[in-house]
Amino acid sequence: MSPYAIPGQYGMSEGSGPLSNGGAFVVDYPFFKLLVDMEIQKAQRLRYPISLVAMEMETPPTEPSSDSLVRIIAPWVRATDAVAPRNAVSVVLLLIDAAVDSLATILGRLTTDLETAPWFAGGASYPETASTADQLLDQATGLMAEAKRNGGQRLHLPS
Repeated sequence: MSPYAIPGQYGMSEGSGPLSNGGAFVVDYPFFKLLVDMEIQKAQRLRYPISLVAMEMETPPTEPSSDSLVRIIAPWVRATDAVAPRNAVSVVLLLIDAAVDSLATILGRLTTDLETAPWFAGGASYPETASTADQLLDQATGLMAEAKRNGGQRLHLPS
């Protein structure tokens, strides 16, 4: 079994790899952090941008929102990208070869199915706004919290 597979979740069974469904790979959060670290090293060598988006969706307490959000978003993200549930209410997206100025367009496409539920997102990009995986994660989650404070259906990006 793959070290990043999550058996029993997202339609995966024992012995299968991460779920793709023609879209982004769905991985667990510890593996996601490793992917971000590795991708930054590769992006440094090959000189391309990567972006990270942290996203939260408000749902009723009986519905596991990060699972719902993963199922909605993963099929709409490219197969080169990754999605991971971050905690019980949020997910993170790793977007390869995506600069910060393209995040609003990407999120607009991803959130068409979320229009009825309030969602909040924050984004960061290497090398434009952050230079390490920890900086990307901190910046994106901080901006997501800021978007949440300012109301629903918002994406906050570094200025």
